[in-house]
Amino acid sequence: MTGRLVQTHVLVTGAGGGIGLAIAEACLAEGARCTLIDRSPSPSDGVALLQRAHPARVLYLPADVTDTDAITHLIDAAQAAHGPVHTLVNNAAVFDMAPLLESDEASFDHLFAVNVKGMFFVMQRVLQHMVDAGTAGASVINMASQAGRRGEALVSHYCATKAAVISYTQSAALAMAPHGIRVNAIAPGVVDTPMWSHVDALFAKYEGRQPGEKKRQVGLEVPLGRMGTPEDIAGAAVFLASDEARYITAQTLNVDGGNVMS
Repeated sequence: MTGRLVQTHVLVTGAGGGIGLAIAEACLAEGARCTLIDRSPSPSDGVALLQRAHPARVLYLPADVTDTDAITHLIDAAQAAHGPVHTLVNNAAVFDMAPLLESDEASFDHLFAVNVKGMFFVMQRVLQHMVDAGTAGASVINMASQAGRRGEALVSHYCATKAAVISYTQSAALAMAPHGIRVNAIAPGVVDTPMWSHVDALFAKYEGRQPGEKKRQVGLEVPLGRMGTPEDIAGAAVFLASDEARYITAQTLNVDGGNVMS
């Protein structure tokens, strides 16, 4: 590692495991101070390990990103601990799927509450904080998905939420350009995280597959021949957070092994 994020404060939502935890690990390895946000009242085992390894540089705050009042308080607590936020990694999200004609209002409301409402208002509040603090080189990284690039018959609501992430990223980038704040997104492909157990089980249910079959299939269908890892996504996040990406904004970077070409 090269210390690309020394003297920066990175706030990561959905940091308890998977992609969020890998991004936190990579940012810490590059010298950042990190505020890690997740729903659990206590830190996950992975976050607890980071706290023990970097006691002065890791703050854990439990919060529900759909609670707009809580968002304001967590930003205040993060700044009190580590100073102004330099980079937001807006990673918290949930997944669900169902055939279009069977998809219900509860699933719609839950997905849009977390993946769109939560994403937008965390971004809005952190951007206001960045503008007020005049943080030089500040950036936001929203977590989109290859699902936001296209529709899928069984995954309509999730695809729509991730398409919204891409659109909000573009609008926010234009709004923040006069302030020197960059806003980008990452669109992962199929990534081998604990969430895939849930995804695979849903595909097994609706496509009549054996457990594990869908996961094996999607990995083989990736042009590079495998599912991604959380560390694959973390490298892209560190790059977008760093000064190396200082002339990049309003972009959604595909990190998907070649699944989507744009």
